[in-house]
Amino acid sequence: MSARMPIPKASVPGHRSPGAGFEDPFDMLSACHERVERMLSLLDRLCVHLASKGWDQSAAQAARDVMRYFDLAAPHHHLDEERHVFPAVLAAPDREGLHATVTQLQHDHEVMEQRWAQARQVLQRIDQLADAPCRPLTPQECGVLTGFSDLYEQHIQREEQCIYPAAKVLFNTDGIRAMGEEMQHRRMAKP
Repeated sequence: MSARMPIPKASVPGHRSPGAGFEDPFDMLSACHERVERMLSLLDRLCVHLASKGWDQSAAQAARDVMRYFDLAAPHHHLDEERHVFPAVLAAPDREGLHATVTQLQHDHEVMEQRWAQARQVLQRIDQLADAPCRPLTPQECGVLTGFSDLYEQHIQREEQCIYPAAKVLFNTDGIRAMGEEMQHRRMAKP
């Protein structure tokens, strides 16, 4: 992770993105990627903040923001891909090794879930120790956060450059509408 700007005190990055609605689910998926990238940037800035300023309320708030996003929104996004995007590509003739790419992305989802569980533990400690004496993250804690972030960035790149363009052309108007409706319905359903 690279050094970036300090953590804004009253900001909740990742909850604002370009207007994308369920009527164009592929735009919605890309907008979600933009929010993921904002959360990964916040995670990056959090590591820098902890190294320079220590554990404080700004760090705790940033940790809570990242946890909220990856606990709530990211699982819906992965399910959108698993239910709609990946099956469409796998059902089509394999062009340019896209089936292998989808298989890798499906595996990524499993690894991301495992890495998220580890990253979440680090973030929970940051949130809980906001009033503790200043200390940087351990190399192991940094590695956990970096590993999660790096995998997500590579994953997004493969989806945006290869899979989304290939999948989008496989859907007709009715298919796009059905995909958007299912995505919306699932998000509105009570847990």
